[in-house]
Amino acid sequence: MAVKILSVDDELPLESLLRQYFRREIRSGQYEFLFAHNGREALDVLSENPDIEVILSDINMPGMDGLTLLAKVNEMRNPLLRVVMVSAYGDMKNIRQAMNKGAFDFATKPIDKDDLQQTIDNAIAEIEHERQLQKEHTQLESLKTDLNGAREIQQYILPRVFPPFPDVADVVDIYASMEAAKDIGGDFYDFFRLDEEHIAFTIADVCGKGIPAALFMAVSRTTIRSQAALHHDPAECLTESNKMLVSYSVDCMFVTVFYGIYNTRTGLVTYSNAGHNRPYVVRSNGEVEMIPRMKGCALGLFVGKPYLENTLQLNAGDTLYMYTDGVNEAMDSSSEEFGNDRMADILKGTTAMECRQVVDSMRKGIRDFVGDAEQSDDITMLVLKRK
Repeated sequence: MAVKILSVDDELPLESLLRQYFRREIRSGQYEFLFAHNGREALDVLSENPDIEVILSDINMPGMDGLTLLAKVNEMRNPLLRVVMVSAYGDMKNIRQAMNKGAFDFATKPIDKDDLQQTIDNAIAEIEHERQLQKEHTQLESLKTDLNGAREIQQYILPRVFPPFPDVADVVDIYASMEAAKDIGGDFYDFFRLDEEHIAFTIADVCGKGIPAALFMAVSRTTIRSQAALHHDPAECLTESNKMLVSYSVDCMFVTVFYGIYNTRTGLVTYSNAGHNRPYVVRSNGEVEMIPRMKGCALGLFVGKPYLENTLQLNAGDTLYMYTDGVNEAMDSSSEEFGNDRMADILKGTTAMECRQVVDSMRKGIRDFVGDAEQSDDITMLVLKRK
């Protein structure tokens, strides 16, 4: 489309001069000139042609001068409109005043065609740059809206009702939280009933952040849930889940997973670990211990050896604390990590706490440690306690 240029000047011969100077650009459809003879006429033309991009305005005109027109144009706040002042070289005082008040550039009379051509080209280039910035801003706003929607969906698919199983709330306490480092995260937690006596639970951390991690997170959660319904052994559940996630994985994405089954009657935890951080057990007497190391790579990398399985006995008052590496690797402004020792020290004081209080206590410890440092990774915790 032709760039619309409005020439505002009370010297009538200027109209013919501009048509002659830019006859090729006009014939080729590159430029379209419109004309007004003072500021008032110019405002009328602008009202009828809101797509005008460049104004070439004289300063000294009857009715409304160029400086007043410039002020009126500024009030329109149109970022895609540039004003070039055209006046005699000896009128530098007014030209300088116009530049101070927001004119894009100036040209002097008698008009030099090449100089004016360059000035118009510069104005058009800046308008195109502004148009591109607006386009990118619109795209970013659209993406932000999409991310907000994705965050709400992601939060919705994670269990949020506590206590989750009121019929066994007198024998087991469960609480979990996930704080994404970005708009959406790659961590997740989950828990669900397998039967009257058994509760399945999992905590996981997808490699990477942002939208790809969030999508793989949703696929991983659904896969583990579906396999848990078919395979009540944790090791078998992870083995079969891994086979499926390997086929789903793109760009070598993977997810570390700790998956367990809790017997609400006996307090026995049967679990399997796919490359995830080892949970802590907080005993009722205040002792804190990390569960034994277990071989098993993250899900989604390759189909290899079957996953292993182990058991853990929780006695009355014992707590199982699970977390992602956003907890122990949280960093302060000097890049020092929160670390496992600080975690263990906080857990020692949680023996009498409910699971929600354990999470709140760890959150406070992390906040106090990192201070004003930006959160670099998702922070997810899952706590289970035998009452």
